[in-house]
Parts: sequence; structure tokens; C-alpha cells
Amino acid sequence: MILRFLFLLAPVLSGLPLLGHLSAQDDLSLRGLDKLDFRSVVKSAKEKVFPAVVFIKCIREDMQGGRRISQEVSGSGVLISAEGELLSNWHVVDKATEVRCLLSNGKAYGAKVLGSDKDTDVALLKLVRGTDVTPLTFAQLGRSSQLTEGDFVMAMGAPYGLSRSVSIGIISCTQRFLPGSSEYSSWLQTDASINPGNSGGPLVNTAGEVVGLNTRGMMGGGGDMGFTVPIEVARVVAEQIRKHGKMDWSWTGIQLQPLKDFNRNVYFPENEGVVVAETDPESPARRAGLVAGDRIIKINAEAVTGLTHEDLPVVRRRLGLLPKGQPAVLEFARKGTIQKIELLPREKGKVEGEEIECLRWDFTVKAINQFDNPDLYFQRNEGVFIYGVKFPGNASQAGLTQQDIVLKIDGKEVKSPADVKAIHGETLKNLSTKHRANIVILRNGEQRQVVLDFSRQYDKE
Repeated sequence: MILRFLFLLAPVLSGLPLLGHLSAQDDLSLRGLDKLDFRSVVKSAKEKVFPAVVFIKCIREDMQGGRRISQEVSGSGVLISAEGELLSNWHVVDKATEVRCLLSNGKAYGAKVLGSDKDTDVALLKLVRGTDVTPLTFAQLGRSSQLTEGDFVMAMGAPYGLSRSVSIGIISCTQRFLPGSSEYSSWLQTDASINPGNSGGPLVNTAGEVVGLNTRGMMGGGGDMGFTVPIEVARVVAEQIRKHGKMDWSWTGIQLQPLKDFNRNVYFPENEGVVVAETDPESPARRAGLVAGDRIIKINAEAVTGLTHEDLPVVRRRLGLLPKGQPAVLEFARKGTIQKIELLPREKGKVEGEEIECLRWDFTVKAINQFDNPDLYFQRNEGVFIYGVKFPGNASQAGLTQQDIVLKIDGKEVKSPADVKAIHGETLKNLSTKHRANIVILRNGEQRQVVLDFSRQYDKE
């Protein structure tokens, strides 16, 4: 077992005279600071936010194992209004059928998920309190953009299902880019301990303001690495959910590349703008005529720059917040000339497909989604794929595997989960006379036919 100690240097400033001679001005500016007790700073900040920390328990449905199962998961949240609004992570409440919240005063309430966003891992909830209208203690939101490396912060939440705890550390990086997880937001990195269950809890500065939502934790050889969603991103998501009932991102289909791309060892001579790496098929950007190699300089007359990968989430967020259905003017450079085009952003829509369970067939299916399953979407831009296969079960016996795209069942074309549900329902009605189904699948680009024998009922064995 590895124990990690944190030494708080309470009277740390009392040793300042050892650093050398101080000028009169320095002496005036530092007078009294040797009496500052860092423990008091931490205690004051903790007392402002700790009462607003919420322990969350959810009952969620999971179909990855080839059948629908309910499981209990726990996480954290933080109250941000006297009426009971709270922020948490998308992955804490995703697919939840029931959400229960325990407050610091011992009161427990159910909660409604007002909206959530997978792209930023942010969720907005509201406590269901019935006739109880007593104002609740809530936390103040700070400004994550004002943080610098070395600032002290506290991570609060409910690690490992414990009701609540607090850990302390510093900001290790204010703009951490995590490939595959930084579309609209870079991350705040901290060495404050973030463990399973801390997700959704607040990251707090020494002024007692929430500056982030704890989301990811990693145990490394040199200590903990935790990653939090900047509160200014969470604030944008919350405002969109209040306004639209969901996070209403716009989609342009522009894939971006930084001007100084260290990963690909590609460096463009310019220091302004951001490069178009590619445009998605049938996207607003491609229809408007934007091509790979164009360097976007302005969006609706406002300058944008993506020097490194860390700068790209801000540009993507600008594009994602463009009004849908309203022409956006992009100024760009192409082969040394400055040009302008208009493109019409459209709603991004769902970023994850619907899932359904197929009892007796012993598998689950999920709708193909261009954002969630780009590889499958490339093969077939509509339809469903096998999401989970139960083992042991009839599907696994027939040789069906995850990621198989379902094309036809018993000669009937499949384009949506609703099609599968209808065909599946018919077969269950005729179990006394029919125990097989012919399923045509697409696996790694190759079409195959599988005979599914579902005469055996594994659940009863």
C-alpha cells in the first residue's frame, strides 16, 4: 500500500527574511504576511463550498454485456442555486433511471436530470423537493481562466462511495489537451487526489469558489494526476441546457489542425489563424466550398488562432456555439489570397445512438452514430450494430460479435433500432413454431449470413 503525504507549510512565509535583504518597499508589502496561517485559508475556502457538495447515487441501465442490467453507481455534484440546481458529470448520470442525492445536512432528495452533454462531460440536475421551498446553501462559481500553474486548489466529492471528503493540491496545468476528450474544452490538471466517486464534485480555489468539475483521475508513478472540466465551460453548458433543455451544439464539419503541429512534425509559417485539416462529407463546410489547407482567420469578423493542439478546443467551441440556421461568415487564406465564404451551421444532434435489448436472441443493438461510431458510420451511414453479446447465449453460439452491422433479419431490411424491435417482437410471438432467424451482417466490410438458433433459453438454465 502506498501512502501519500501532503505537508502543509502553515507558517511558510515566516522564513522570508532568510531569502536575503528586503527593500523598504518589499518590507511594507510583506508586513504581516508571516502571520498568515495557510490552514486558515484552506478552512475558510472549504467552509464556503463543503456544505454545497452533494453525494449522488444512480440506478443506471447498461447493455454492453448483451442484455439489460441495472447497476448502482455513485458520484458527486455541487449545488449552484438556492432552488436546488446542481452540476455534475455526464458520465455520473448517463442512462440513469433513478437519481438520489444526499446533502451535507443529512437530507436526501430525488433529482431530475435537466440535461447533459457527453462532449464536455457536464450535467445539470435539479433536486425534486416537493413542497419544500427552503433556500439551500450553494457554492459560488469562480473563473477558471484566472488560474495559473501552482495555484492551490481543493478537490471535493464522494470518493469510493464515501459521503464526502476534501483533498488539496495545486494546479499542474491550466490547459491540458487530452486526445479524443478535448473537442470543446481543454482540462485543468491537478495533483489534488481525484478518485472514483469524486466525479462531478467541485474543484475549489482558495477564495472558496468553484473553478472546475472533477472528472478524471489517474494514478501515476510520481503521484496523482487529476483532470477537471473548467467551470467556465460548465457554465456555458448549463446556460444552454436552461435555454434549450439540452446542450445544443452546432455542427459545421470542419476538422482543424494547429499551425504548429508537433505531433505530426508539421509547422506552418504563419502565426495567425487555424488550418482546415479536412471537411466531413455532406457537411455545411464542404457544401460551402471550404477545403483542406485553407487557413481560417476570422469567424463572423472575430479573429481565431490555433497555434498548438491546446488552442483547438476554444476554436471548436466558437464553431459549436454558432447559431443554427443562420449564415456564418468565415474569412480564410487560400494560396496567398484572403477569401470569404458563408456556411450554414446545423444542429449536431445526438452523439450516441439508441440501444435496445433483444431477449432470447441474447444480444443488444445500438444505432450507428457518426460521432460515437465513426468507423462503422464510414461503412454504413444508417442502421444498427451489435452492441453487446451475452455469454453464454444464442448469439455467441451463432458466432455473432460486437461491432457487426446488421443489414437484414429474415429478409427484412434493418435501418433503425425500431426495425429490429419490430422483427424481434414478431419472432417472440411465434416461438412455438419458429426458433431460427437468418441475419445478414457486415463485418469488417465483408457481408456474411448467420443463422441464429434461439430455441435454447439460457436465462432459465
